[in-house]
Amino acid sequence: MAGHFEATPGGGAAVALDEVEIAILRSLAVQLLELIGPGDEPAEGADPLAALFAEGPSEPPSDPALARLFPEAYGDDDTELREASAEFRRFTENDLRTRKRDDALVVVRTLDALTPAGDSGAVLTLTADESRNWLGSLNDLRLTIGTRLEVSDEDGGEDGSLYRLPDSDPRKPMVMAYLWLGALQETLVETLMP
Repeated sequence: MAGHFEATPGGGAAVALDEVEIAILRSLAVQLLELIGPGDEPAEGADPLAALFAEGPSEPPSDPALARLFPEAYGDDDTELREASAEFRRFTENDLRTRKRDDALVVVRTLDALTPAGDSGAVLTLTADESRNWLGSLNDLRLTIGTRLEVSDEDGGEDGSLYRLPDSDPRKPMVMAYLWLGALQETLVETLMP
């Protein structure tokens, strides 16, 4: 189980994590929460139906990582498509942000609930719902890190350029995290497949 998820009864998943891995995952999830930003909680006494119809932003985020997490729906090739993307964003981005925030919060909370057994770490056991939250958050973390690293389709592909970075390259720790998250994500997907 070390280093990869395995299926558990009931559609969940489990993975053994050491203390360093727990700390890294928690730190990355908290950073993702900070990047996504706080939710817009309705004021006390506010009409809950009004929150359902609240409009979000119509412009894409300026931060490249956020733009990757909240991409344009239809591209920006012409004015009509830009207008359609803006309309789509206005009515969907708030919900998407909430889902991404909820996924990251599940990661933080499940990691915080672990009781490490000395230096050996702990086994993280997730329910089926928590597994889906984790899958979403792992994907968001990889997209964010990949954007920050300016990873393209060619990177890490057949030429394996990501795998051959020298240890002196300042990107090396984030590349290692990116690759590790990818491996976790892959094994979690495999556990959730019927």
